[in-house]
Amino acid sequence: QVQLVESGGGLVQAGGSLRLSCAASGNIGSINDMAWYRQAPGKQREMVARIFDDGRTDYGDSVKGRFFISRDNAKNTMYLQMDSLRSEDTGVYSCNGFMTQRGSSFYQGYWGRGTQVTVSS
Repeated sequence: QVQLVESGGGLVQAGGSLRLSCAASGNIGSINDMAWYRQAPGKQREMVARIFDDGRTDYGDSVKGRFFISRDNAKNTMYLQMDSLRSEDTGVYSCNGFMTQRGSSFYQGYWGRGTQVTVSS
């Protein structure tokens, strides 16, 4: 099996910064793209940032220029540096990874349980 575990969430004042991590472990074969999603209370889940295996990145419009996604392939870990945080960034941040298990060529998506980010105004 494959597990994704997020860390780094917490309470921060508006204008502050946080760095989230997502560590993949278990029977990992190959990882394609990975992404961060968030869900605010009463709202639908939205894609925050995505990083492909070749290093290309994509961001949601609301976080462009403030959030920066990166990955360490050797550690099977993805990061999200969040700067200039706003109250509307509050939500549960979850990581998603599109990967195979060792010995298989079948890619499927895996989710972590999420980490809470709360930005106080």
